[in-house]
Formats: sequence, structure tokens, C-alpha cells
Amino acid sequence: MDSMFRQRRISVPKRTSELVALMALSTTLFLFIHTRDLHTRLRQMQGKLPPDDAPSANQLSGDSGGSAVSSLIRQLVDTAELEGLDAAELNNTRRAGVEVVFFNRVPKVGSQTFMELLRRLSVRNRFGFHRDHIQRVETIRLAPADQLNLAMHVNSFPPPAVYVKHVCFTNFSQYGLASPIYVNLVRDPVERVISWYYYVRAPWYYVERKQAFPDIPLPDPRWLKKDFETCVLRGDRECRYLEGETREGIGDHRRQSLFFCGHSDSCTPFNTIGALQLAKRAVEQHYAVVGVLEDLNTTLTVFEHYVPRFFQGASEVYWDEVDRFTRINRNLFKPPVSEEVKDLVRRNFTREVEFYQFCRQRLHKQLLALRLPSARGNA
Repeated sequence: MDSMFRQRRISVPKRTSELVALMALSTTLFLFIHTRDLHTRLRQMQGKLPPDDAPSANQLSGDSGGSAVSSLIRQLVDTAELEGLDAAELNNTRRAGVEVVFFNRVPKVGSQTFMELLRRLSVRNRFGFHRDHIQRVETIRLAPADQLNLAMHVNSFPPPAVYVKHVCFTNFSQYGLASPIYVNLVRDPVERVISWYYYVRAPWYYVERKQAFPDIPLPDPRWLKKDFETCVLRGDRECRYLEGETREGIGDHRRQSLFFCGHSDSCTPFNTIGALQLAKRAVEQHYAVVGVLEDLNTTLTVFEHYVPRFFQGASEVYWDEVDRFTRINRNLFKPPVSEEVKDLVRRNFTREVEFYQFCRQRLHKQLLALRLPSARGNA
């Protein structure tokens, strides 16, 4: 009898045993997170913690940008720049050589929702929708030969079309190819890095990865359970954001400016002036619109007016199904992070914060240049 049992154990396929282990790990993690979530809610009820950091109704409606727009208007009035804003000059869509939108999406900025919006708009506005396939190792910085292949691939789609991929800004013109209509999104950099931290620890993330790539090893449960505040306060390597540090591997997801800076080695050091300036230059010279997660109303309005062939009706499509859109890729297992810890992180994100504010101000200028009554009404 013992021999029979031993034979049965030996005959269990390796893939099956890995799946059982994954299910056990996921169950353990779900129970841990559920317990932590209950504890967090209790602390919130006691008034010791702020609520979850999901965008509020005001943020989603764009009201959070009202004071920023008002401040910008006052600044532009003081410097006599307001009347000189020209929507045509602020719109790089005219620089495109082909009617193809290239959305080199930054992770954890609402890009999954935005991609779904584009998919639905492709039916409404009659253009092709294409996205990169899931990869075992996602490389965002490419060698020159791979950049050329990417540019040729994007140019191969019959226009009008949209192509979506996680990758750094790629200048097609340096390879003698027509430039697409570049678009992207940004988000408060500290909120984004917190979102990324918990995204790669979400149980469903590893279930999906394991299903796609069965031989991927399971993570250490201790790493999965480690919360962001502990990681920062303890000074763990993944939560130390040191100026000038270069971290490669599967991609440097600590900062969003890298997705605008490009593939150059000078873009890789963290939080440097050189990388910041290159990212700003790419936005100014190449991007039609860079939206802001915290200013969705402004973002949708600017996209509708600056890239109308693709984004006509974007606000209507988004808000008609807002509940469904805002649930896409949302991590319900992300606990609150104290403002004290966020401030600690923000001190090392000075150039990331500057880049975010630069993109946000550019978006507001594009809105004001449209001379819409609702935009100036915020003043």
C-alpha cells in the first residue's frame, strides 16, 4: 500500500503541483490581505488613517484641476501670455507624418482604462486598434535596431490606426520613417510608485503571469506581505530612491519620465536634471497630448479637440460607462499610506514631481488656448 501511494505522488505532473502551490499561495495571501484590510478599516473608523487613495469624484470630474487652472490663468495674465496662447502651435498632431496614434503607455497612470477607451472609440470612429502582446520580460528601453523594428512595425498599420505598447519614447524620424501622433498619460509620481508597488504584489497578477508562463518561479510570501510603509522606513533597496542610481532589469518603473526621455543611457540615472530636460523636450516637440490622471475632464476635452479624428466623443463614451472604466485594473488590496511616508518619498522625487507639474501645466495651457467658456470660467 505504501508503495502505491509513493508511486502516485511521483506520478503527479510538475505543472499540476506548481498550480496547487500557486493556489495555496494565493489563498494565503488573500487571507492575509483580507485580515489587513479589516484592520485598516477599523483604524479608519477610529480616525487614525485617511481613506483609500482611489481618485475621488472631484478628481475624476476634473474639479481638482480647477484651482491649478485658475492659478495658471492668473500667472499668464500677469505675464501677458494668455492672449498669445495658440492651440495650433501647442498641437503636435500637425507634425505627424502618418495618421497613426502611438500610445507608449506609462504603467499605473490609468493607461489600462485609457486603452479600453481607445478600443471602444475605434469602433465608433472607425480606426484600427492594435496593442503589443503579453511578454515574459517586458523591455522598455530598446537597442537602436529594436527601435527601428518598432518604428517599422507601427508604420505598417493601415491608417487610421492606434498602437499601444509599454516602451520608452522612440523618435521615428531619426530612422527616416514617418512620425506617428504621440500620446500618453501621467500621474502624481508618488501615488504612482505606491500603486506599482502593490500592483506587482497583487494575487491576480501572479495568477495571470503563471497561467501565461508556467515556469515562472513563485515569489517569496514574505516579499508579498511587505507593505510599502515598512519598505520605505526600513530602507529596503526597492524603496530607496537615490539620485543618480541606475537600475535596469525588467525596466525601471520607479519613474514615469523615463517613458518620455527615451532609450539613451543618459535617461537611466534616477532623478537627474539631464533626464528631466530630455523628457520635457520630447513632450514639447513630439507629443500631441499628455493627459493627467487627476484631471480627467481636462484630459478628455483636450484630446477631443487636439486629436479629433481618434478622440471624437471620448468624454461621452467615458462618462457613459464611468463605473466600468474606473474598475479596470484597480487593485482593491492596496492599503493606505500615511502622508508622512509619502513626504519622505517625495523628497527624492524632486525631478519627477517637476516633470509631472510641467505636463500638467502644458495640458492646462492647451485647454486655455481653445478659448472654451468653461475653461476660463474657472478663473
